[in-house]
Amino acid sequence: MTNNYELYKVFYWAAKMGSLTQAAKALYLTQPSVSHAIKQLEDNFGITLFYRNSKGVALTQEGTILYSYIEKSQILISLAEEKMAALKNLDSGELRIGGSDSLFKHYLLPYLEDFHQRHSSIKLHLNHGTTPEIIAFLKEGRIDLGVVRMPIIDSQLEVRESFQLQDCFVAGARYAELQDMVLSLDMLLQHPVILFSRNSRARMTITEIFQSYGHTLKPEIEVGSVDLLIEFARRGLGISYVTREFVSGELEEGSLFEIKLDVPLPPSHVGIMTMRNMPLTSAASRFIEMIR
Repeated sequence: MTNNYELYKVFYWAAKMGSLTQAAKALYLTQPSVSHAIKQLEDNFGITLFYRNSKGVALTQEGTILYSYIEKSQILISLAEEKMAALKNLDSGELRIGGSDSLFKHYLLPYLEDFHQRHSSIKLHLNHGTTPEIIAFLKEGRIDLGVVRMPIIDSQLEVRESFQLQDCFVAGARYAELQDMVLSLDMLLQHPVILFSRNSRARMTITEIFQSYGHTLKPEIEVGSVDLLIEFARRGLGISYVTREFVSGELEEGSLFEIKLDVPLPPSHVGIMTMRNMPLTSAASRFIEMIR
């Protein structure tokens, strides 16, 4: 069949519009050209695809089956065309990023502000979630990239290491007597511990660290945000496990202090996660360059 795509394109628009005249207008063709293309397609298949009615044309049963396939291909082609338009000179399109609330607030915000100032026509879409949720968003095509804690072991994903964070335990004035002490994990567990409630990478990591030393870490309080971890520690409700870089202001002003432990807490690494073997938009590539 000669030039299949053009014939299918005419068929799609004739079926969508229910009119050969309207299909001709949409495709900037003459009506005889549209009629000829439909006839050529019908002759090639040896079946009738349309029948005429008072409003124009309608699909036969066989035509309806063909349309169900052709419609999917046309949608994919339209998406591809939109993607290409978004790539052009960063003058349109969007940047969709996944990450935790704390990473957006404490780390990504200056980069997002800078990117927006440089490329104000690019729409920013931020999807908040835990690391498992961000991985799901990426695989579902809901985001272009994710900023998450490592390690990430998944053959479908490519992870570029970006920066390093250090988690620690912090407390407020109510626990001032601990400020100059070096605590064992046993001594730490004699006090109420406050942890992030969701299944975050940081929560999993500290649980595994305690297990490696033969301890079970059961928090006295669980909260749903890093801001609450910080605020609860400030108010003396317990000892919170947080990222040091996210409480640098509180540590400096003295409203929180870091608990010293007799065992080291390893640093965590943050990576930029994308789908392997999937091309990035110019917007996503530019943003990755900025934050690396």
